[in-house]
Amino acid sequence: MPQGIGSNDIGLDRGQLGDTRLVKFERFGNKVLLKQLNTQYRASSSNLAEQASIDEAFADSVIAGFPVVATDDDVVVIDYTAFLLSDIHQISQRLTRTKQGSYKVDPKRSGVFLKRSKSFPDNTELEALVTFGGSKPGEYVNQVTPDPISISVHLHHSLVKLPDTDYQPRKFVPFSGFWSVSYQDYSVPIEDSMTKQFIPRHRLSKKQPNADMSEAVEPIIYYLDPGIPEPVMSALKDGALWWNEAFSAIGYKNAFQVKVLPEDADPMDVRYNVIQWVHRATRGWSYGSSVIDPRSGEIIKGHVTLGSLRVKQDYLIALGLTSPFSADGAPDDQVDTSKQKEMALARIRQLSAHEVGHTLGIAHNFAASEYGRESVMDYPHPLVSVQDGKISLDNAYDVGMGEWDKYVVAYGYQDYLDANTEQQGLKRLVADARAKGFKYQSDPDSRQSNAANVEGHLWDNGADPVKELSRISEVREVAMANFGLKTIKTGATLSSLEETFAPIYLLHRYQLDAVAKLIGGVSYEYESKGDYATAKGVKVVSADQQKSALAAMLNTLHSDFLSIPESLARLITPKAYGESRNRESFKGRTGHTFDPISAAESAAGYSLNLLLKAERLNRIGQQKEQLKDAPDLAYLLTELFQQSIKAGIDKDYPQLSKRVNYLVLDQVVKAMQQENLAPEVRGEIELQLIDLHKWLKNKGRNAHNKVMARQLEQYWRLGEWKSQFKLKPMPPGSPI
Repeated sequence: MPQGIGSNDIGLDRGQLGDTRLVKFERFGNKVLLKQLNTQYRASSSNLAEQASIDEAFADSVIAGFPVVATDDDVVVIDYTAFLLSDIHQISQRLTRTKQGSYKVDPKRSGVFLKRSKSFPDNTELEALVTFGGSKPGEYVNQVTPDPISISVHLHHSLVKLPDTDYQPRKFVPFSGFWSVSYQDYSVPIEDSMTKQFIPRHRLSKKQPNADMSEAVEPIIYYLDPGIPEPVMSALKDGALWWNEAFSAIGYKNAFQVKVLPEDADPMDVRYNVIQWVHRATRGWSYGSSVIDPRSGEIIKGHVTLGSLRVKQDYLIALGLTSPFSADGAPDDQVDTSKQKEMALARIRQLSAHEVGHTLGIAHNFAASEYGRESVMDYPHPLVSVQDGKISLDNAYDVGMGEWDKYVVAYGYQDYLDANTEQQGLKRLVADARAKGFKYQSDPDSRQSNAANVEGHLWDNGADPVKELSRISEVREVAMANFGLKTIKTGATLSSLEETFAPIYLLHRYQLDAVAKLIGGVSYEYESKGDYATAKGVKVVSADQQKSALAAMLNTLHSDFLSIPESLARLITPKAYGESRNRESFKGRTGHTFDPISAAESAAGYSLNLLLKAERLNRIGQQKEQLKDAPDLAYLLTELFQQSIKAGIDKDYPQLSKRVNYLVLDQVVKAMQQENLAPEVRGEIELQLIDLHKWLKNKGRNAHNKVMARQLEQYWRLGEWKSQFKLKPMPPGSPI
């Protein structure tokens, strides 16, 4: 998709890759069909009849049909136009799915883009301007299009000659650190697994295979979007070039290179690995995608998409942390903000390396931050600190390859003389990595808020989540104390303080995810039989760790943690004329004015949602049988009620503490109604609510307790929770 829509929420960006398909043209009478072959089911046997039986057993997909317009001996000319103008990228489905309206291609307003339609010896590149006409356009479409019922984008088709068969696939193992490409092989012996897996990687080999250091036969070259401005261009190049460190460590000289895309080159041309700078209306994710030969896993083209607003968000966070300006309106050109800019550029270097890593075939490793900062394939939180009462940004982001990254590149790209040597070498690499204590957890075990493993977190730091939460909370406290007029430039509206304040107030949110995983948590790794003399399996987190984590989470519900200084709340005015609230603003209940109580509600609700996930509660219910002194549901809910509702109304923050108490009751009852909650766990929660109801009626000493008691009585009488209390969501956090 060379030209996109520009909305992160819709997700149709400039430079976005579509599906890679293994296709062939076949003639049927007066038409030619483009058939997508089924690569999921195969027979690696040399028996042609056995291969045919697999081909005939599973369907292929004809994705286009073309009329024959001319023939000359064995040459057939077809009209490809209709297919080039079709919705092969499924844009209309994406618009419908994101509730942006009903759209379909209008051929009358679409046409072939000849400037980028050309042919080369190994690839043909075709492009078209495709217009989608629609009705009932949604919010995001209205934001980014001049006429929302007419959306015109560009779509590009690359027809790529199949690579030769000299490339040798490399075996995937769970601890390799790579993604996997897999298929089912129906010709294997009975005793073998039908599932075959190999890693995606670029083709790379040494000019001098026996030399300790050698240039590559064909280096891996990435090309930077020439439209990237400085100093971002240099930062992206620096970060991407970190990968050359890892290739040098396995004996390659300049095997990984980064250049600026030539003026006459097309970034969609399959011959170029590219790093594109993509603009959107709002900040959003960056991506590393690849065109991969589905037969072998060979990466044909790496394509990185970097969102341009990320660097501005990082700079905004740096300003919010440090508040470097004068409070009295002194000239801003006398203020040194070089450290804040450097933090933003340091993050962009890391982001460039991260997304390029994906296009090398490498998966996320969300456990790397727990034993140092050992991988660019983690999601890093800025490691800022308090020094002499001030926030220091000096060590916010790491520089260069981590040890995990070097190991993964060695697994994927190290040269071996033969298959036997390769098998032994890869096995030794994995064993050495485990012996060094490397940890590895990727997306399925880390990304979900109900994940169980305590060794994989996004946007965290440190081996001890509880200690790091305490440390980042101290940073948050200092940053909030300094926040105010000194945070913004002279001339900036006071209302703009709100969006700068949001990521500072919620600075602890991701470390809280890591702490929550300790409660009802377990420890495990991607282990195979034979990795260790004695299998490690799954280990329950100790009772002391779980109780410490619970105490840390409950602390984030306390009024002194959630409160926003009154002096700061008074500074944040309603939106100045010409400005409006946006997705980065807090969601309040007081109309145009900044609502500090609802901001606290959002933060408290996040803590409670993490704590009361059905899967977490189910694990807590089961773990008591595995670990006798582990905190059970009665312990968790007793502590929760004791430190909120039963603690009474905080005299220093009366409205805030009332809001949190109502929120606690609401979230506990709603947690009991979660579809995936085990029946015995639901029963235990109800027993605790019955005890709470007795306390509210008999020992509660304020009117709000009586209201909560009546709410519970109504719930039991009607069998339905009638609360009209809908939690206010936090402003978006990821990506940072």
